[in-house]
Amino acid sequence: MAPFPLESIFGSAINNLVYILIGLGFGAVLEMSGFGDTNKLAAQFYFKELTVLKVMFTAIVVAMVLIFLASGLGLLDFSRVWVNPTFLWPGIVGGLIMGFGFVIGGFCPGTSLVAVATFKVDGMFFLAGVFGGIFIFGETVADIDGFWHASSMGRFMLPEWLGLSTGLVVLAVVAMALFLFWGAEKIEAAAGLTRTARAARGQRMAAAALVLVALGVVAVGQPDLEDRWNQVAASKDSLLTGRAVYLEAAEVAHIMGDDQIRLHLVDLRPGAQYNIFHLARSHRRSPASMERLARDLEGSPANTVVILVDGDERLATQAWKDLAALKVPNAYILEGGIPAWLEHVMPGLELEPGTPLESLFPMALGARSEASEAGHEALEASYVPKLKLSSGPAVKKGGCG
Repeated sequence: MAPFPLESIFGSAINNLVYILIGLGFGAVLEMSGFGDTNKLAAQFYFKELTVLKVMFTAIVVAMVLIFLASGLGLLDFSRVWVNPTFLWPGIVGGLIMGFGFVIGGFCPGTSLVAVATFKVDGMFFLAGVFGGIFIFGETVADIDGFWHASSMGRFMLPEWLGLSTGLVVLAVVAMALFLFWGAEKIEAAAGLTRTARAARGQRMAAAALVLVALGVVAVGQPDLEDRWNQVAASKDSLLTGRAVYLEAAEVAHIMGDDQIRLHLVDLRPGAQYNIFHLARSHRRSPASMERLARDLEGSPANTVVILVDGDERLATQAWKDLAALKVPNAYILEGGIPAWLEHVMPGLELEPGTPLESLFPMALGARSEASEAGHEALEASYVPKLKLSSGPAVKKGGCG
């Protein structure tokens, strides 16, 4: 399943060659589209020629429908495709700054490189300004660090914002793009630009093909967590049946005290049970929120460990399957749940299955109970270590300036 790890398959030389060829191809397309000409680029802001909008929006929309069609058909694991995290207000301010720079200089950073490749002097000056801006930003970003990281929303996309399925959002974006293309043609016609009958016929055919593929995305849909689990079940199910991901309470106690591990203790029980008693530094999440947890953990360091906690392993086991389907590394389950933990930290305590926590705690103590952390005696207990840190599948970062 794509994306393919080219470097591990073919080696770094072939991997770099592929990237170089893609870059050369992209630059050639921009040059052939006239994106090395500052007059053409700036003309869009004066509504004289909208080639930039049409070319770039076409590339974005075509890539979108093909990516989500491939994802729906099971050919692409979209969770491994890098999506720039959303920082709302810094993004808006940055977009305005770049927009003003585009209008004033006639280039964006990418098109300035195209101009430099064809030895255009104005492109060289613009690129020098880009490097100067990068240097100034690097020297001053610490002074605006609070704003720079403000309004972080993680991997946040239109389907989540609108509360609609991915297929419907893809179809809506395609419809919006076609409407904008139609409007751009009308604006250009009013400015005296015309197109041939052959070009118009080709555009209608391309638009029809784009709508058909978008309808295909709607029909195919996107894989849910159950579908994703079925894709990895053959390699992951043995970890459950062999109990390799169920950590004894003694091992969890040692992990909680290990400063070298970035621990996320996730309690999946209802709020009432969590309030009565929970492990120190654990946080409660709904079992249905594993996709959100996976997004929150995206880009975490390799020493990050997730331990799922519930009352009897059932919720934790299902949540572990969801995290495995989402390619979250280093996810484990507290073996036996909270009852096993209490038996470990409170020697001699024998809990019958289904014993209500209310019978053990006279009031809702949460993590204020001494039992929320392992004492000295509990830490001396022996156990069979099962924790094995892994980095998980790589997600290459990227973007276009």
